[in-house]
Amino acid sequence: MKKFKFRADITTVTVVVFIVCIVLVSVMLMQFRTIEQTDITEIETMRESELRDALVDWEARYDETITQLEAVNGKIGEYNKTIEDSEAASNLIDEELKESNILVGKTDVYGEGVTVTLVDNDNYKIIAENLIDLANELRYAGAEAISINEQRVLAATDIVDMAEYTYILVNSQRIEGPSYVVKAIGDKEYLSSILNLKGSGFVDRYTTLGYNVSSRQENRVEIPKYNGDFEINYMREVESE
Repeated sequence: MKKFKFRADITTVTVVVFIVCIVLVSVMLMQFRTIEQTDITEIETMRESELRDALVDWEARYDETITQLEAVNGKIGEYNKTIEDSEAASNLIDEELKESNILVGKTDVYGEGVTVTLVDNDNYKIIAENLIDLANELRYAGAEAISINEQRVLAATDIVDMAEYTYILVNSQRIEGPSYVVKAIGDKEYLSSILNLKGSGFVDRYTTLGYNVSSRQENRVEIPKYNGDFEINYMREVESE
């Protein structure tokens, strides 16, 4: 019995010691955890403060960068607008220049129209007056471009007989028979109808008189550009008030 009691006492003491150890370890762990939490909190508090300062600094830099970016984008927009305006203006100028060159005869042109051929014969020799008469009638009929033997006819074009009707000058360039080819760009049917109008059209009148004249409609008539120089001696642009 005593032996059994001793063993029971030992077991009890062991259990008590074990419990005390557990309590001590728990207390120590709680102390360590508190210290650890305190240190982490301080560190986190310190980091949060630093992060706040850094965040404020970066926000200021960000705002400054955004401001600069907006300024740069604004300048880029202005440059793009200037470029677009310049390109638009340049294109408009190019189109106007192209149209002006066409109108004043400085470019080769083509289009539908008519070709009129005049040939010297035994009874009549073609002279400058005949070509002037034809050119005027073609203009009246709405021809947009005219040429005589590949010489572009403009408002200032000279058509003059030379050396007792031996040859004709057109744009101060010598042309001579026996054949003269006059081309005109415009409404081919209307031009043809005017030229062949009974009793008054150029072709009908001259044919009736005995000249060797013929005309035909063309789907494509090519007329070369004027190769001379334009001289303006007296004209001046009127300045707007």
